[in-house]
Amino acid sequence: MPQSWLRLSVRAGAADLDAVSNFLIERGSPGVVVKRSGIEAYFRRSRTDASLKRAVHRFLRAIERLDGHRRKLSARWKVFAEENWHHSWRRFIKPQKIGKSFWVTPPWVTPPKLRRREVITIEPGMAFGIGSHATTRGCLEFLEKAAGFLRGKDFAALDVGTGSGILAIALAKLGARTIWAIDNDPVALKVARENLSFNGVEKNVHLSGAELRRIRKSFLLVVANLTAETILGLADALAQKVAPRGFLILSGILHEQVRAVTRRFGTEGFVLLRRKREREWVTLLFKRK
Repeated sequence: MPQSWLRLSVRAGAADLDAVSNFLIERGSPGVVVKRSGIEAYFRRSRTDASLKRAVHRFLRAIERLDGHRRKLSARWKVFAEENWHHSWRRFIKPQKIGKSFWVTPPWVTPPKLRRREVITIEPGMAFGIGSHATTRGCLEFLEKAAGFLRGKDFAALDVGTGSGILAIALAKLGARTIWAIDNDPVALKVARENLSFNGVEKNVHLSGAELRRIRKSFLLVVANLTAETILGLADALAQKVAPRGFLILSGILHEQVRAVTRRFGTEGFVLLRRKREREWVTLLFKRK
């Protein structure tokens, strides 16, 4: 008998996308798509559907109470048959050019032969997408710029909160000798390990669940695509990992949070070189004095 699926559509603002995505992954969704106006998630139908819907409802109401939302987070459910699953899930995942260096594609699309572009193949299961989020695109573009500044140098890099591993893969393709990629989420580490292997860069990347503060090395390039709150909480540790004259890329920052981040890292001896804004999200490129 064909397996049927539930599709959940949640309308949410940029500040809530990560929290809602993470919750839906934890509830067992094998596919979460972050879109401009919200999130779509898929669940296999089971006897626990009613419990799942209640849990999602409670979570969304809790976010509203916590953040003092001006509008309600809406949720809509729809049933899909097995034959509609792949079409419904995959039709949102499109290959894309990012910056001047990258062509990012899911594994079911054969990439074209593009001169001067490195192909990054990412399996978008478990909510990580293939780089379509504004913060990931911003990081990829600034990694490209920072690697250009470091051209000709033998450099190591650190990816904090690696997620799918896409930034670590990009660093390997941009010429980093060694990349440390860390994440405290076991699911992220599993997905990243598979993506690193698929892209043939697993030998270049030291992947682990180590805490940032326990890493005793310094790097000429550090990237952290987290949240502003997490970045500020890790500011001392992040600053210590950047070697003199090294580069620091920060993202996951909402526009209204930029001043707090730039002020904090200014006190750590960093100069802001560039900033990129896409909708509510801002990515920052710093250089250490």
